[in-house]
Amino acid sequence: MSGYFLSEDELLLKNTVQDFADSEIAPRAAGYDESGEFPFDNFKGMSDLGLLGLTIDEEYGGSGGTFRQLAVAVEEIARACAATSTSYIAHLSLCAQFIHMWGTEGQKRQFLPTLANGEHIGAFALTEPGSGSDAGAMRTTATRSNGSYLLNGSKTFITNAPEASVFVVLATHDRNLKTRGIDALIMEGDSEGLSVNPLKGKMGMRASSIAEVVFEDCAVSEENRMGAEGEGFRETMQVLNSSRISIAAQCVGIAQAAYEAAVSHVKQREPFGQKLAELQAIQWMIADMATQIDAARLLVMRVASMRDAGMPFVKEASMAKLFASRVAVEAADKSVQMHGGSGYLAPTPAERYYRDAKVTEILRNTALVIARVSCEMG
Repeated sequence: MSGYFLSEDELLLKNTVQDFADSEIAPRAAGYDESGEFPFDNFKGMSDLGLLGLTIDEEYGGSGGTFRQLAVAVEEIARACAATSTSYIAHLSLCAQFIHMWGTEGQKRQFLPTLANGEHIGAFALTEPGSGSDAGAMRTTATRSNGSYLLNGSKTFITNAPEASVFVVLATHDRNLKTRGIDALIMEGDSEGLSVNPLKGKMGMRASSIAEVVFEDCAVSEENRMGAEGEGFRETMQVLNSSRISIAAQCVGIAQAAYEAAVSHVKQREPFGQKLAELQAIQWMIADMATQIDAARLLVMRVASMRDAGMPFVKEASMAKLFASRVAVEAADKSVQMHGGSGYLAPTPAERYYRDAKVTEILRNTALVIARVSCEMG
């Protein structure tokens, strides 16, 4: 990322996170990918740097900062280990940011400090087995009972769930109301009636845990509801819109890692007495990768700037995520291609970037958002 477009503070943050990512996160990435273990030591390091509290107000234990700064940090983390960045985004941009945006003063003071300092890990429970992220078809119910909601149902593919001490859970108090019947609740990970069943076998992002989360008469105090009853869907959409900035930045980081691996390889590889980097076909591929990555990065920084300025940003966030995810997949594909046979095998990182990149095209589906907002604007 060119320093020309960054402020002094942003450039200092970039260099700090880059140094940490290169020295601490990147050397562990292949091992975590192989073991599938949660990267607790990476989280500890990010906590020490204040990264777990970025965009969270200092009065609640956060580090403050802007969404531009968050985009800078996410890109550098993802460049070193995409799985770590996925857990980071779920923890900060979904769970903690949801509470920061919609929680009461008491909820913020109770839950945000331990999320911002890494004492607790957060998760966001929206996706369901039968409806995916279609909140209007949600089946997990929240029934009022003696000052509490009793939750029954299940969620799936929930990032960080096996390690989470704090969950933001979406449930409906009246399925007939569809999206207008949804509430957002804060739940502690040791709640009675809550069970977490880890899911294995992911293609990529293997160190970022996911699980099925099951609720069986799981009681959550009404005091843990965020906003008025029935406001959960509206709140969720705004949080997801902001989180697309982080995911787009993650895509840029993956693409940048794939690009750097490809450039390093073609400079060294010398078949038939000529370096690959001297072949015009390879040079064209490298030029295309560099151009697309820079374009994706500029889209990310544009929408982050809009979010920081309080401007409408939904379409731009979706465009950044849509484009950046395509760039990540294409860059990873080209990197494997340029590596040849070695790119298909671990420990060459190109094959890991290829596996990690694909899920970014699936997360936070954006094409429909862009189309809807464009139509609304005429």
